[in-house]
Amino acid sequence: MTDISVVHTQLQDSAQAGAALGAEIRTTFEAQPPDALIVFISAIHDYEALLRTLHAECEPRIMLGCSSAGEFTSEAQAEGSASAIAFRSSDIRFTAALGRGLRADRAGAAAQIVSAFNGLHGHDQLYRYALVLTDAFAGYADDLIEQLTMLTGGTYQLFGGGAGDDAKFERTHVFYGTEVVPDAAVALEMLSNKPLGIGVRHSWQPASEPMRVTAADGLRLYSLNAIPVLEVFEEHAARTSQKFDPADPIPFFLHNVIGIETSNGYKLRVPLAIHSDGSFTCAADVPTGATVHIMNASAPTTVAGVGEAMQSALRQLNGNQPKVALFFDCVATRLRMGRDFEFELNEVQKALGDARFVGCNTYGQIARADGQFSGFHNCTAVVCVIPE
Repeated sequence: MTDISVVHTQLQDSAQAGAALGAEIRTTFEAQPPDALIVFISAIHDYEALLRTLHAECEPRIMLGCSSAGEFTSEAQAEGSASAIAFRSSDIRFTAALGRGLRADRAGAAAQIVSAFNGLHGHDQLYRYALVLTDAFAGYADDLIEQLTMLTGGTYQLFGGGAGDDAKFERTHVFYGTEVVPDAAVALEMLSNKPLGIGVRHSWQPASEPMRVTAADGLRLYSLNAIPVLEVFEEHAARTSQKFDPADPIPFFLHNVIGIETSNGYKLRVPLAIHSDGSFTCAADVPTGATVHIMNASAPTTVAGVGEAMQSALRQLNGNQPKVALFFDCVATRLRMGRDFEFELNEVQKALGDARFVGCNTYGQIARADGQFSGFHNCTAVVCVIPE
């Protein structure tokens, strides 16, 4: 059996917000400490103050999370808030892990994380999963997921996202206990006697001819088909009769992202900024030599994609009823959809019925799931459904 407490607060005082979240969890569990607690906190907060009072109030055995860019539960959606989920479970065994130094050594950070996992050393549970949250601005999240997959022999299904900072795009952090850590990733190992369901979908389609990435370095994209990327986007805007102001490019970028061709579909990358040399900074790395398209999507197809992700996840429960879902979607999706983002959350709730959900808007989404679109994504819905 798995018991949960899903909580949310819009209190602006960080210490009071943490105490309020912790008090509600403590009441739900009748003063018994949670086995694990996951928290998502807006950048308006003093993270350490909130985490300290939250931890002191409900005393979780494990606590981790990340800064975020929009927080939500079944009952509430807001920016500048905090949401959390606490677990007590006889079916799931939880272990927390931290990997530092992502910028310099993804393999080393992945090794730190995997060294804490219990599932590689024999366990009674049948299924292996891990929630992974990473400092988005450390970059190279695709490489981190690849390293984690190799070190675990592909035996874990992974889900999660990149930390946010309320769309300021300045600094992001992960949380390990009450510690606030940059340039790092945290993971929550979940060894379960029942299958969890992971769904991954986006609804973007190619809106340009295929192009080759001829110059890129990490998050920086310089040219496509040996043409400066700024010129490529200006031409696309003119051809499709869209307004594109290089001095204020975000409104255009939200509706025109980059799709990297893979064997399983298109992996999305959102441009964030234009530099004086005409190059772009993207929310995740775009590899040199990749084939890409400029992509577009509509609000109705985006909502439909969320529904498909939910149905895929629910089918994996093998007949068990859903208890709760962890849901992650891109801050760019929320900004693009505006008030229509609520329709995405309604689609999640419709699929869950009476079960609840919690999550946040992230700077990239993580998924490595059997038979699904794997890696690090932008503008992609990722959900993990946990059964009763």
